[in-house]
Amino acid sequence: MNAFRSSDPLLLMREDLHGFVGYRSARSESVRGDAWLNANEACDRSSADPSGAVRRYPSPQPEGLVARLARLYGCDPARLLVGRGSDEAIDLLVRAFCAPSRDAVLATPPVFGMYAVSARLHGARVVEAPLFDDGEDFRIDFDAVAQAAVALHAKLVFLCSPGNPAGGVAPREAVVGLARRLDGRALVIVDEAYVEFAEAPALVREVAALRNLVVLRTLSKAHALAGARIGCAIADPDVIAALRRCQAPYPIPASSAEVAVAALSPTSLETTASRITATKQARDRLRESLRMLPGVRRVYPSQANFLLVRFADAEGAWRALCNAGIVVRDMRAMPRLHDALRITIGTADENARLLAALRGALA
Repeated sequence: MNAFRSSDPLLLMREDLHGFVGYRSARSESVRGDAWLNANEACDRSSADPSGAVRRYPSPQPEGLVARLARLYGCDPARLLVGRGSDEAIDLLVRAFCAPSRDAVLATPPVFGMYAVSARLHGARVVEAPLFDDGEDFRIDFDAVAQAAVALHAKLVFLCSPGNPAGGVAPREAVVGLARRLDGRALVIVDEAYVEFAEAPALVREVAALRNLVVLRTLSKAHALAGARIGCAIADPDVIAALRRCQAPYPIPASSAEVAVAALSPTSLETTASRITATKQARDRLRESLRMLPGVRRVYPSQANFLLVRFADAEGAWRALCNAGIVVRDMRAMPRLHDALRITIGTADENARLLAALRGALA
């Protein structure tokens, strides 16, 4: 049997962006010198910045950070684009590949809302292939996704694995099969924001063989750097180059790049691994405790750092938690989640407070 060969993913780009070179900032030029007079920066430091560290524009793609992320995820640096969280990567993909008022983005609700938000902001249609609830978990109907993507001309298919808000993982073989099935028709984007908490392997290594597969990763969750806003897209080098041409000139503040590089040191990664293990253990304990509470209809199995919980009286549970100073995510406005709250795994004390507040309200 012949090996599978992916089509050129750039054939899916907006036609009006073929040949588009984007903006080349002053820091994009590969030149050396000791008197930098090419970027119209201030000639002296700010009184608020005695070190002068932020007087200069940062690198568009900090080499040290890109190298460490590529090492962490096991990919070539040419396949990786760093941006402001994975949210920026979502926006760039829609911007580069979806022509307004013509192309479509496919999502699988209930799911992270930014896929549809970015599509609508760029004038792309939003089509859906909803998750199905099999009584145990929410799952992706891969046949329905493929059929809808082809029939409704979706250029981008967004999958979230582990899913948000449900927490389930998409099977690797099914994702690979979908990417092959949609080769030449759509990019398949797998958002792996929570994959460090999952038992299933990440999909980054599949990118080398599937040119229409894009994987999104972030340092916001497992690496505890949500405020630094560091995420990345991992894809075919031509796709990465196209996204760079659509990206704003200086996406990563120098301070964020520095803290991210420090967080990816061997010592910090050991601490992160310990935190992930502790979070997974706390998640499983909290799930079992929640399942025993009266008034809890279902706690979905999760491979992320949160739990999706259905309540007999979700409004009562919500109010009890708010009154106790505990803020969770109200999911009741999402499709088929009229009775659900999403609970992030907290510290041991926070989890105990949450359980005590619910016991008092649901007794």
